[in-house]
Amino acid sequence: MITLVNSGGTNITSIQDALWRLGCDSEVTSCSKKIKSSSKIILPGVGSARYAMETLHKYSLVETIQNLTQPVLGICLGMQLLCRSSEEGGVSLLGIIDQPVKRFPQKPSCPVPHMGWNEVEFSDKKMATLYKKNPYFYFVHSYYVPCHEYTKAICNYGQNFSAVIQKDNFIGAQFHPERSAKDGANLLRYFVEEL
Repeated sequence: MITLVNSGGTNITSIQDALWRLGCDSEVTSCSKKIKSSSKIILPGVGSARYAMETLHKYSLVETIQNLTQPVLGICLGMQLLCRSSEEGGVSLLGIIDQPVKRFPQKPSCPVPHMGWNEVEFSDKKMATLYKKNPYFYFVHSYYVPCHEYTKAICNYGQNFSAVIQKDNFIGAQFHPERSAKDGANLLRYFVEEL
């Protein structure tokens, strides 16, 4: 059973559907005890960083998530929540990865939000073997995590940014694997079967 943390995100059903297509059962919960006992956890997220953190604080889940030792996958905003702070309202995040989340600068050639299919280049050798060539994933976001030591894949949207990050048992994907067809399914399968 894979547990999805109820952080107030709106992509929970689509993630559950994607897991079901892989033959995986999942449950959605804000119960700390259930999250702690789960073998794998997904931190979804679409929406506001401030609202997501308020939800995690409301259910006393911040410390729970920070202390997890099993594999955790943050998706989109869920990946950003793993970081230190966000320019979106100046909110403090989970602080698992000591990096800020920044807003994309508005450019005529790169409107914000960044929305659509983009190529991702993996530096992580194990994840790169999932694909014969650089895969394409579906993105929808206005904020990004700069490239840093825990960046495992990059995307370019007027500048390079972290498409996948990983520190210990915590992995994050800025894109939506649940909406990224076969390439996204491959990443979810990697999380389910190999981590």
